[in-house]
Amino acid sequence: MPLPETVRVKLSSEAAEYVSLTPVVVQEMPLRDLVEHMLGVTGKDEARICDLLLRGTLVNGASRFRWAGWEADMASVRSLLAAFPDPDPARPFISTQCTRVILRGPRQPITIPREAAIRRGPLARLLRRQSFWDHLMAIAESTASSYGGYSYRDRADVYHLPLTVPESQRVRDAAHLVRYTALEAQIRSAQIELVELYVVRDS
Repeated sequence: MPLPETVRVKLSSEAAEYVSLTPVVVQEMPLRDLVEHMLGVTGKDEARICDLLLRGTLVNGASRFRWAGWEADMASVRSLLAAFPDPDPARPFISTQCTRVILRGPRQPITIPREAAIRRGPLARLLRRQSFWDHLMAIAESTASSYGGYSYRDRADVYHLPLTVPESQRVRDAAHLVRYTALEAQIRSAQIELVELYVVRDS
């Protein structure tokens, strides 16, 4: 069966606390968008994509997608997948295109969007002080990171940056530059062993 341009999808929440409260939303979703959600789970596996299209259900994060399943043509699926980016280990880390980081250690990971880490108070801006994001990117640019693959969910290449003990302490020391008190407290108390960096592509 040829691939349709859009799919009628029922979207609901899988979060336990919302199961009985969140209404089901019905929408016409572009097939490319639906498949992009699948790629975050399956990667570019044609057989698994075809199987999901036939089953008509997908759980991605806290969301459940349901639709009337159909048997998709493998060649058409292959052609559609070719339009999505592939992992590219040769791509260098580019700090100016990094949009978020995740600080990882033995405890709960800490996700920090760039917007939250570059915010500074009026005095800091006046004195041209570095932001918390500036400190993170300085460490990332001076330390070798390894390529971790392409995240279809985030539409970004992922890089892994192990931290030394002094680098981890430097990150904690810079936490006072974060404007959100709760986030600052999380960073200050964290045992940070690795930073995940998410870098969007410019094309």
